[in-house]
Amino acid sequence: MNRNLFTTLMLALMLTFGCQTSHPPRYLDPTLTFEERAKALVAAMTLEEKVSQMVYESPAIDRLGIPEYNWWNECLHGVGRAGISTVFPQAIGMAAMWDTAQMHAIATAISDEARAKHHAFMAQGKRGIYQGLTFWTPNINIFRDPRWGRGMETYGEDPYLSGELAVPFIRGLQGDDSTHLKLIATVKHFVVHSGPESSRHSFNAQVNDRDFYETYTPHFRKTIRESGVYSVMCAYNRFRDQPCCGSTFLDSLLRVRWGFNGYIVSDCWAIRDFYDKGAHELVPTPEEAAAMAVRAGTDLNCGDTYPALVKAVKQGLISESEIDISVTRLMLARMKLGMFDDPATVKWSKIPYQVVDSREHQQLALEAAQKSMVLLRNEHNTLPLSKSIKNIAVIGPNADNTDVLLGNYHGYPSNPVTPYAGIRAKLPTAEVTYAQGCRHADELPTMRMIPEKVLYTDATKQERGLTAQYFANDSLHGQPVHTQTDKTINFVWWDKAPFSDMSPLSYSVKWTGVIVPEFSGRYAIGGEGFPEFTVTLADSLICQFKDIHHPKLQYTYYQLEAGKVYPVTVTYRQHKSEYATVKLMWDQPGQPLIDEAITAAKEADVVILCMGLSPLLEGEEMKVAVPGFSGGDRIDIGLPPAQIHLINELRTLNKPTVMVLLNGSAISLPKEADNIPAIVEAWYPGQAGGTALADILFGDCNPSGRLPVTFYEGVDQLPDINDYSMENRTYRYFKGKPLFAFGHGLSYTTFAYSNLQIPSSITAGDTMTVTVDVTNKGLMDGDEVVQLYLSHPRVARAPIRSLRAFARVTIPTGETRQVTFRLTPEQMAIVNHQNQQEVMAGQMKLSVGGGQPSPAALARQMAVEKNIEVTGSFVCRE
Repeated sequence: MNRNLFTTLMLALMLTFGCQTSHPPRYLDPTLTFEERAKALVAAMTLEEKVSQMVYESPAIDRLGIPEYNWWNECLHGVGRAGISTVFPQAIGMAAMWDTAQMHAIATAISDEARAKHHAFMAQGKRGIYQGLTFWTPNINIFRDPRWGRGMETYGEDPYLSGELAVPFIRGLQGDDSTHLKLIATVKHFVVHSGPESSRHSFNAQVNDRDFYETYTPHFRKTIRESGVYSVMCAYNRFRDQPCCGSTFLDSLLRVRWGFNGYIVSDCWAIRDFYDKGAHELVPTPEEAAAMAVRAGTDLNCGDTYPALVKAVKQGLISESEIDISVTRLMLARMKLGMFDDPATVKWSKIPYQVVDSREHQQLALEAAQKSMVLLRNEHNTLPLSKSIKNIAVIGPNADNTDVLLGNYHGYPSNPVTPYAGIRAKLPTAEVTYAQGCRHADELPTMRMIPEKVLYTDATKQERGLTAQYFANDSLHGQPVHTQTDKTINFVWWDKAPFSDMSPLSYSVKWTGVIVPEFSGRYAIGGEGFPEFTVTLADSLICQFKDIHHPKLQYTYYQLEAGKVYPVTVTYRQHKSEYATVKLMWDQPGQPLIDEAITAAKEADVVILCMGLSPLLEGEEMKVAVPGFSGGDRIDIGLPPAQIHLINELRTLNKPTVMVLLNGSAISLPKEADNIPAIVEAWYPGQAGGTALADILFGDCNPSGRLPVTFYEGVDQLPDINDYSMENRTYRYFKGKPLFAFGHGLSYTTFAYSNLQIPSSITAGDTMTVTVDVTNKGLMDGDEVVQLYLSHPRVARAPIRSLRAFARVTIPTGETRQVTFRLTPEQMAIVNHQNQQEVMAGQMKLSVGGGQPSPAALARQMAVEKNIEVTGSFVCRE
């Protein structure tokens, strides 16, 4: 709240409570601790009021001065779904930076923007979804299988890397103030959760203790112990027969063993799964489900089950005192955010709105994109390319596609730069030609704006465009305040109105006219908009959309005849959205996509192929009917056949070719890896992706990203996705030959390792110092990601090797840097038969290099390794 609102509230409450003195109610008394204030506030509530505060859409309690609050917010890689914000690389791309300092800087920028937006919303009286200070970020589940569609949201397959990156990110979000939290971060999804998406509401994860404590939980434990994360989101699935949001075992693990003192929020509608048919079906009623979840420590319900708690108390399923515990945790969280304090006393309320999409944050997004991109292959030093090239063909479905910059759970950048745009800007005097070449998949249309040349105001075809009527309400009611002809429908109004005499919070638009197609065929017709739009063609409603979260592409296939007149109507309604947008789109049949690509390639000196996946194919519970994809997950891990066909056709031209992959998960491309000399993994790189890519391709930036996941040769190397055993999964247990290994990444320079200094033996429980010299022997300055791995060859149950330390180091050409690691006992430990972290007696093998050790890496001085003898044993504290 702003200061004027706070003063008004104080006066109103003193009158309400008969306080004619200057003493405020106890829960507004700043001389008391937050804990005392939260307990006093909860004590003043009725049962019904307490329960009302346990759902994510918490209503106001006017008599107590509690404003409404929506707990749902997202900031996975930038402030999400709240209008303009700086969009950083998708989480998997940030993980590829292997840079803890950059993670903290990014999170600080995100939290600056989040705080500034929150206070701006409050000043406008906005308290809805995506406007609060409690963020359901980061997702630190283990990306154990590349087929999982939401793996792009994670920090990869390794628990150590995930934890090390999550801790500074959370600290950057929550701030460093000793009094007030800047934001509240939420680690999710607890626990043993990583697909498949189609069965997440009913799946029962069964894993052995070793996998549970060695892989699925250490990074959660690290964030709770080291970052002070104040919220945990429990997962949809069951774990060992108990739903994660109703598991007393998991609650005890968090709160008793690990010392978590924040609140737990359910994944959205996860508690409904307790009783819903086709889901877990563990209890018959909402009352029993709600009581089960609260008694297991789930304080906040993203969903609609917790209102049943009032009846559950009356039925004796739970006591009001048990409910008090959860409500007190939630009120305490709001207290810690400063929501019941004078804003002048809250450090974070003073962040100016100008930080949003600031020049500094734009530069940070560019640096993050540069650091995230991984040079997978560079035979014959194909890269970097010369800036004197005269003709370049930029080809592929991801070459000029904004969606693939953003991934999912994203905000909206003011100036996104695609690969094509970035390359064109890098070489302003060259001929840079774009050709789509193919669709992402043959079954997935590529929607483009319906052009002016086929739109008319009526069947006479005398005026191009559509008649637009703009209404000063969100119901298309009454007389329009403006009427005009719009040549196309491609609008982004953000949080403004189309005209200054209309309210930006409530308006609507109706477009009418006709479409006269030039070609006959089966078209995909529809649009994209937010928050609500419809498209009607020839009196048939072909798409209808209304949502509170984000825009979604909607379309229907429709047979059109060339020259025939088709009446079209589009409606749009604005309801307080920060991203008001509407587009009328189609995908024309019979487009000579591959012919255009071949023509462009024939005339080019170099071909840059931008291939990969799309957030329309991989993601969360998606419903695209494309072979090889299922519910947001992948069935196969190769490129879709349409893209492979394009690659094969272009290969026959024997043109110098660079492939750029934009995707959120590992792709299998063994043939392409053998036949295309240079391959860059760009992920979903954020708003500056095209600029960063051009900087790397043309040598203005030395690539330095490293893979946070294993790239397999094919899906046949993987166990069943439903099998949660870590056997033969990820680099730590995989016994086959990967296409590209976890930790892999090339540079335009060469780094050599020498002078590894470690003791020949240590006593278990001691800290060990490791030093190594890293020399840049090439001709270009660069960043090296120094990786330290441990293996325990005499322990049968140990991983093949495990990452135990890393450091990103900038080394000028010709210079040497000494890198020092201090390994704690916990970093040297593995899980014993009692499920404890133990430094075991015997031999350890330690390797340090620019990736995992291999005979080739060791022979070329790209890694060094030594054995260490451990005497005694040491069990680490819980």
